[in-house]
Amino acid sequence: MLSGELRRRHGRGGARGRRWHVDEAYLKVRGRWAYLYRAIDRDGHLVATMLSEHRDMAATQAFFRSATAATGVTPDQVTTDGHGSYPQAFRTVMGRRVVHRTSAYKNNQLEQGHRGVKGRIRCMRGFKSFGSAERFCRSHDELRNFLRLRICHNQHVPANRRRPLHLRRATAVLAILEAA
Repeated sequence: MLSGELRRRHGRGGARGRRWHVDEAYLKVRGRWAYLYRAIDRDGHLVATMLSEHRDMAATQAFFRSATAATGVTPDQVTTDGHGSYPQAFRTVMGRRVVHRTSAYKNNQLEQGHRGVKGRIRCMRGFKSFGSAERFCRSHDELRNFLRLRICHNQHVPANRRRPLHLRRATAVLAILEAA
């Protein structure tokens, strides 16, 4: 419920750009590796997340379908790493009009974004069930995106504006939790 309300308040997940960066991270669920697919736009706003037990063509296609359905936007350009399932899944779901770039270093902002989720999971030593892992990952990413103060990637937010903005957003999150 929290992630859905935050996505609604932030307006389609905050995805304003038509240039997406897509990557996956490894997480432990029930002692086995699972794959957290994440996509952000050019300004660092969260587009979509999906936890999958497999890293194959079907999972990649499902992620691209859910990302386009969640935002209602088909991107102009998508940057991924060089994994083999991306090109064909990408062409199948998004078509040939969308430019597909493969570059590891241009996804650095997304790679650094994985640290937030992994930092929280490391102290918990993984998850016991796949459903709770999926809910946690989606809610954690939505909450981080909602509490993010910057509007674009290299924007400077002065210290005298950070505190009131953060307090306003934290109060909104607490109000959502109290309503539940």
